[in-house]
Amino acid sequence: MNAGVFYAALAYTAWGLMPIFFKQLGAVNPFEVVMHRMVWALVFLLCVLAVLRRWAWLRGVASQPRVLAAFAVSALLLSVNWSVYVWAVHNAHVVDASLGYFILPLVNVAFGFIFLKERPRPGQWLAVAVAATGVLWLAVQAGRLPWVALVLAFTFGFYGLLRKLATLGALEGLTLETLLLAPFAAGLLVWWTWHGQGALVQGDVATLGWLLLAGPITAVPLLLFAAGARRIPMATLGILQYISPSLQMLVGVWLYGEAFESARFGGFGLVWAALVVYSLEGLWIGRRPLSNQN
Repeated sequence: MNAGVFYAALAYTAWGLMPIFFKQLGAVNPFEVVMHRMVWALVFLLCVLAVLRRWAWLRGVASQPRVLAAFAVSALLLSVNWSVYVWAVHNAHVVDASLGYFILPLVNVAFGFIFLKERPRPGQWLAVAVAATGVLWLAVQAGRLPWVALVLAFTFGFYGLLRKLATLGALEGLTLETLLLAPFAAGLLVWWTWHGQGALVQGDVATLGWLLLAGPITAVPLLLFAAGARRIPMATLGILQYISPSLQMLVGVWLYGEAFESARFGGFGLVWAALVVYSLEGLWIGRRPLSNQN
């Protein structure tokens, strides 16, 4: 139990501090950063598989077109999520990105009802309604929808939905996704390099080092998360997941000086209230005898 909490907390802490890493690549086009992330993540994951000697799953996947198609869609969602996230960090929208991951658990509740025919409890519906009110408040105050937060929440929500139905584990699934994305990413990097453009030609040694680190920075937190998730209850995992957006918001406001006006605080306050309702309801249900949870 303690090891599981440690692994999961470490994973969420790494994700929460991720804006600091991507800020080091502020001179590189966000789309190019994502291309490097795809390529070097695949290289790192293949090295991990080589050490573990876990290759048998590749033969099975190659003969299942539906599995390949499902992972192609999840890979596309992941690429959109990564692109918007890196763009948000580069363009001083870290706080907006944090909002996306604050509302993600509640998006998952709605997706479970719509796509998996799950029956959310009244407390969960209340949390979803309060969070939706918070997002509406932010949209009215800003005069536009908080599109960064919504794109991040919905792309990762759909991604999680597909991965929930998938047959592969975290390591194998991410490897397959990056394997599908990497040829496109590598082709673009080669094209830019051939034409004397991009970080591989114009970047200094430090920039190239940060880009190479994108591989382990992408994969290690996911592996830590998978190790933690196997060892602790979902209710505990649900509480720990707020470490990531909380750190992101603090990094955006205190480290990078992003604005956090009182009007925005009202919308975030509603989202935080929804998360309190969601978390307390989950803990209360988790403590009830199994026979009384239906």
